[in-house]
Amino acid sequence: MNFLKRILNLSRPYWGRIALAGVCSIIVSGLNGSLAWLAKPAVDKVFVEKNSEALLLISSAILVVYLSRGIFSFIQSYLMRSAGAKIVRDIRNDLYHHTTGLPMNFFGKDSTGAMISRIINDAGAFQGLLAFTIKDLFVESCTIVVLIGVAMYMRWDLTLIAIIILPLALYAVSRLGKRLKNVSMRAQEKISQITEILAESFSGIKIIKSFCREKDEVSRFRDKNQDFYRELMRSTRIIEATSLMMEFVGGIGIAFVFLYGGKLVIKSAITPGEFFSFLTAIFMIYTPAKRLVGVNNSLQQAKAPLERIDKLLAEGKEAEGRTEIKEINKDLSFNNVSFRYESTKEDALENINFRAKKGEIIALVGKSGAGKTTFVDLISRFYNPSQGTISIDGTDISSVTLQSLRSLIGIVSQDIILFNDTVRSNIAYGKTGATEEELISAARAAFAHDFILELPQGYNTFTGERGIRLSGGQKQRLSIARAVLKNPPILVLDEATSSLDSASEMMVQKALETLMEGRTTFVIAHRLSTVRRADRIIVLDKGRIVETGTHSELLESNGLYKKLHDLQFDDSKTDL
Repeated sequence: MNFLKRILNLSRPYWGRIALAGVCSIIVSGLNGSLAWLAKPAVDKVFVEKNSEALLLISSAILVVYLSRGIFSFIQSYLMRSAGAKIVRDIRNDLYHHTTGLPMNFFGKDSTGAMISRIINDAGAFQGLLAFTIKDLFVESCTIVVLIGVAMYMRWDLTLIAIIILPLALYAVSRLGKRLKNVSMRAQEKISQITEILAESFSGIKIIKSFCREKDEVSRFRDKNQDFYRELMRSTRIIEATSLMMEFVGGIGIAFVFLYGGKLVIKSAITPGEFFSFLTAIFMIYTPAKRLVGVNNSLQQAKAPLERIDKLLAEGKEAEGRTEIKEINKDLSFNNVSFRYESTKEDALENINFRAKKGEIIALVGKSGAGKTTFVDLISRFYNPSQGTISIDGTDISSVTLQSLRSLIGIVSQDIILFNDTVRSNIAYGKTGATEEELISAARAAFAHDFILELPQGYNTFTGERGIRLSGGQKQRLSIARAVLKNPPILVLDEATSSLDSASEMMVQKALETLMEGRTTFVIAHRLSTVRRADRIIVLDKGRIVETGTHSELLESNGLYKKLHDLQFDDSKTDL
């Protein structure tokens, strides 16, 4: 019942066309009943009495009925197909909209392939639900009612003989339907795993080839594909078993009707026309009854993806604040901030207290896993502190709208994200409605303009997925140009020059120095040579601030920073 209620809710915006399709269904059902009714005069008037006028009249009536049924079936099918397509479109839109609003910790739970499968495969399962399943539910239910009415009017005793076994068959079918739902759930999970493997393989094809693991990946895909095949065949066996059951039940019913009705004809209790008209109605009842069994199977199969969709839609979205913030006037501060990822038992950050003044350049230094990236991720509210608050000019950022907060922050990350679009579109992503002059100016500031002009179509060159057609340095400079165009008061530079060669790094470093002027900037860098000019350096270790000061102060303190510095110096010396 809850499932049908959910389907009705999804269909609510399109009830008008569905209702019109329902009217057409009733008309089609009535026309089906008229065909059974025409069997009596066809046999009695034409084949028994040999009436030529009746032959012409009944032939014309049959032609009109079939033509009318075809027209109304076309209208009904078109309306239901369009409603089904619109519902799938709406589900996909809702899923994508909801997913983009989920917090970052959600994206660590499910793989990219699994989420793609929810939006594409699970939602696509409803394409045929209205187009075929609900259509058959309307048409065949009405047809059965009309035909039973015709049959009862002719011979109620024969009708009871024909349909008395149907409830038993429907009960057995419902039991099989529950098994079909479970199998369908497993099948959806298997196709999700296949989508996951495809997404991973195509995005990591360079790694697969470099380690010569093509055969292993093909084998992994083949195993998952075989698992899906097994579940698919299990569902096929259940579906065909229900069809076999209905054929057997139909055969029993019609055999008894033929036996009993044939005796009535022999005894002249009914005319041959009455009997064949009734037999036609009974034959026509079993056909929609079998289709209704198919409707039940389809509904059971649709429950599995709907449950997966509802589970995703039940995920809580990012907590939204109400206060608008347009700039930073004084400072950004961490107040007793601790944070722990859901999948870990230890804090990634512990009891952080820190204040960055407006325009100050803060460098974050520490070993891998010290909490540097987590530190800056909290500023953008990609995650929320487990304890404590982060404030801008005294306003807790948890009370600030996400859009106004994130519009203040520009990020250049070591994990370069470029979309499969033109160079122009990737840079313009930093500012809606940016002019051509602003875009080119940002590219020049990032020392990207010259290499862009050398590309085949210049600014209209497509970068490929994740910028695969560009070098690492080129991708990084486009990422920097995007941040320059955004022109934010707060900058986060997470290994912003890590992919550049020495010459490019020098150029981009100058661009970043210009960009950082007057902005509150957080710089993460493993190469300590890039953080020497910072106003302050924060040294993190195991999620805690262990040192704070300038480059020279920290060297003199002979602490962790000094050790990291000496280690890098020795490494560079060895490399030389």
